[in-house]
This record gives sequence, C-alpha cells and structure tokens, in this order.
Amino acid sequence: MTRTILDIHILQTVPPSNLNRDDTGAPKSAVFGGVRRARVSSQAWKRATRQTFDDLLPASELGVRTKKVAEALAERIATLDSSLPTQTTWELAAETMRAATGSKIEVRTRKAKKDDESGSDNADEASAPESAYLMFLSRHQLDELAALTLEGSSGGDLTKLKEFLKKKENKARARQSVDTKHSVDIALFGRMVADSAGLNVEAATQVAHAISIHRSEIESDYFTAVDDRNTEDETGAGMVGSIDFNSATLYRYAAVDIDELHKNLGTGLRENESPTTPTQKAVGAFLEGFITSLPTGKINTFGNHTLPAAVIVKLRTRRPVSFVGAFEEPVRQGEEGGFLREGCKRLARYVPELEKQYGVPDGEQTWIFRVGEATATLEDLGVEVTLAELLNDVETAVAERLGSST
Repeated sequence: MTRTILDIHILQTVPPSNLNRDDTGAPKSAVFGGVRRARVSSQAWKRATRQTFDDLLPASELGVRTKKVAEALAERIATLDSSLPTQTTWELAAETMRAATGSKIEVRTRKAKKDDESGSDNADEASAPESAYLMFLSRHQLDELAALTLEGSSGGDLTKLKEFLKKKENKARARQSVDTKHSVDIALFGRMVADSAGLNVEAATQVAHAISIHRSEIESDYFTAVDDRNTEDETGAGMVGSIDFNSATLYRYAAVDIDELHKNLGTGLRENESPTTPTQKAVGAFLEGFITSLPTGKINTFGNHTLPAAVIVKLRTRRPVSFVGAFEEPVRQGEEGGFLREGCKRLARYVPELEKQYGVPDGEQTWIFRVGEATATLEDLGVEVTLAELLNDVETAVAERLGSST
C-alpha cells in the first residue's frame, strides 16, 4: 500500500550552550558509534516546536496540555454564563470531565503555609480540581464540553448535571466531544488518556533525539558575580558558581505520517474548506516549526540562537528513513576547523548510495534548503528552494497526494 510520509533531515550548528539538561544539570549526551555525542531529547524539541505554533496557527486550532483541565473548562463555562460563581463552574467542569474521560478529577491537597508573623497555619485558598496526569484537549473540545455542561446543569445545578450525565446517551455525547475535532498539536503528537484507552490518539509524528555528528565533550564554565555595594577595600566575589555546556553540529530528524495526520484531523471544521486543507496547514506549521524552533534551556546564559544550515525534506511513499547512519563514524574536524562541511559531504555520499541500493520508489520527491558555501555538496540531492518555497511546495504536494488517494 502506498503511504505518504514526510521526512525532515537537518544539520544545525549550536555554539556553547546547554539546551537540554540531565538530572545533574549537565547537557544530555549519548554514545553513538562508540564515542560520546551531544544529545537533545526528542521531548525537548517537540516542546519547542509546539511553542512555535502560537505564532503560526490560530489559538482555536491548538490544544492545551495540563492537569488543570477542570479550570480550563470552567473558564469556558464562565464565558457562556458569567453569572455562575467560580466555585460552581469548577464543580460543574470537574463532573463533566469525569464523565467524558473516566479520569479522577479531584482537589489536590497542598501543605498549609505558615503565617510569617504569627507562625500559625493558614488554610489553603480554594483551588480548582485537577487530574492526576497531564491531559491534552483542543479548544473546540473544551467549547463543546462547556455547552454540554450548561445544557445538563440547567443554569448551574450540579445535581441536575450528575443526573444528566448518568444517562447513557449523554455520557456518550461527552465522550464524543473529546474524541472529535482534534487540534493540530494533538493530531501531530498524539494523546494518551490513561483511564480511557479509547480516547487515545495515535501520534502522526516521530521525532528523533538530536545528536552531534562528531565527538562532543562537556565543558564547565566557572563564573563569579560581584556585589555592586562592595567598596574597593572589599575583595572577593559576592557569588561563585559553575555551569556545564557543550557545542555541536547536530543531526536532527523527524517523520510525519501524513495519512495518520489526515485521519486524526478529519476533513475540516468549515464547510467551504477543501478536505485536505487542515492537513496541509498542519504539515506546513510542523515543517516550519520544527526547522526554526530551538529548546530554550539556559538560553539567557548562552544566547545560542542559531538556525539550521542544511535541510533535506523528502516526501516518501513507503516508510520513514533516517540518515543518521551517515554519522555512525564520527565526523572529524576539517583542516581549518568545523564539522558542517564534512557533515554535508557525508550526506552527499551516503544518501545516493542508500537510495541506489534500496531503490527509490516512484513518486518520491526531495527538496533541499541550505545556507552557505559549506553546504554546497548537497546541491544534487534534490530541488533547491528557499524556506518559503519549501513550505508552499510541500503543502501542494501533500494536497495532491491526498487527493489522488481518495
């Protein structure tokens, strides 16, 4: 069966930085090809990609992942009926979420704080119920649940809402509300509802851990801070400390199952949309977001704002394929320093050889987006484009591919 898979391969150089820390505060690393490499976890880069969606997509097409789902739903209930007290909206929202997801939604007990002056314990302020784990819901799903809540509670009556949701057809409506109209980020990255496996959403996207194409050692920066109120006679620092960092040319990879994404998103929320429009927009947003995003660990300390030097995008018809094997033998430093030039040469040799041996199925397309003379060896791997052209070409190709498969 012909599939539609989008592969994204990136080479990106990052100066001294600490993008993604381990439990000791050091940059994460991994052994690959027998040597230590810099590593940035897939979770860190998926989070960074999701954050770019705030600038690329309307808020209505995005979801919220939080334990405070009752509070999020209560805000929408209050928008529809501003006369309801806050505590009432919390209770109504929690009841609806329990019915819709089968999850425990409870007020979390928190340790009471001591009054600074009297030393007496103060009772915790009222708080909204929370779920035991992060839940991922789209804005559309929350809006439908809010409308259903007000319908069942007849103006805010919790007892009436409980009776309403006990009815099989109404509980089914609540569950249906969280299982349709998925947001772009839910459709791309998936969702797990521990208490209701039927509400899980299979992720359409796989993101690899980024690793350096060369050996990378962790270094340590010893720093001091001076007390501004010190006089000339007062020597020494007001504070001393150290921070670990590394620098690397990273190979980054992600794959999007366009067919799974299309299934997750459905055929659109508006009648005048083409059936492929939501998927096209999601693919464009992910492609731009993944290329331009950067995890923000210690970003204020290092200011390591870089963009990729080379991007290879392939629209495949069978299965995703990573090119990380090109770097199993670590890249050695060039004669004048640097790893990017040799990294591009590795890809320029490896990709054609791989595709020659395994064959390139009919219908596969390749685009190259690159910056600088060091990446020139990638020219022959595909059609050279700018970032804007890349986004437009891929969205168009996705629409054609989906259109021909229906």
